[in-house]
Amino acid sequence: MKQNKYDDSGFFANYSQMPRSIGGLDAAGEWTAFRALLPELRDKKVLDLGCGFGWHCRYAREQQARSVVGVDLSENMLERARAMTNDSEIEYRHLAIEDIDFAAEEFDVVISSLALHYVERFDIICRKVHHCLISGGTFVLSVEHPIFTALAAQDWHYGLQGEKMHWPVDDYHNEGPRQARFLDNDVIKYHRIVATHINALIESGFRILKLSELQPTQEMLAKNPAWQEEIRRPMFFLIAAVKD
Repeated sequence: MKQNKYDDSGFFANYSQMPRSIGGLDAAGEWTAFRALLPELRDKKVLDLGCGFGWHCRYAREQQARSVVGVDLSENMLERARAMTNDSEIEYRHLAIEDIDFAAEEFDVVISSLALHYVERFDIICRKVHHCLISGGTFVLSVEHPIFTALAAQDWHYGLQGEKMHWPVDDYHNEGPRQARFLDNDVIKYHRIVATHINALIESGFRILKLSELQPTQEMLAKNPAWQEEIRRPMFFLIAAVKD
């Protein structure tokens, strides 16, 4: 199923008011960890899967990437991305992640930020990314952490006074769709365990370089005490892999 909530006007309006939609990468809590996994981008051809407003595409060009292609299923997202971009070496394409069909070894780096948990067949995407990467090319991705996606409610267990007691984890090994609430809308996310992510990459021909579950730093906690929740349970899972 190719889900496209972002072309719903109400949903898109709500999304546009999120801090990361206004403030860009610096307002995205996981950005520092994601950036640390990226290879040198100078002179590289980059593909961004689920590019949204194009923040990562423009960052890649700021780092002197040779060219960038961003794909997204949402026309609303792409319209905003194009409006925010003045760079002939960034191309935005209206395309579902599931439908990518690029030439062999077309890119040096493929990135995807918080998009692949909306895609049903992660293994197929891994094979397609492997196909379009050069030998030695890097695939960097972030998804919601499997501990976060295991239960559709994606919420704390609360005490009698409304205090957050613990984060419930259940049905962890029961992979598949979860109907979650996001921005006052029902959305389908796909729960996959940690092993499924890693094994899909390995079986597609990748070597894992590094993993991150985004443990907040003291600097992050000082700037935003809400990050204390991320010490209690991980929300993000980030992977860097290379095509040997």
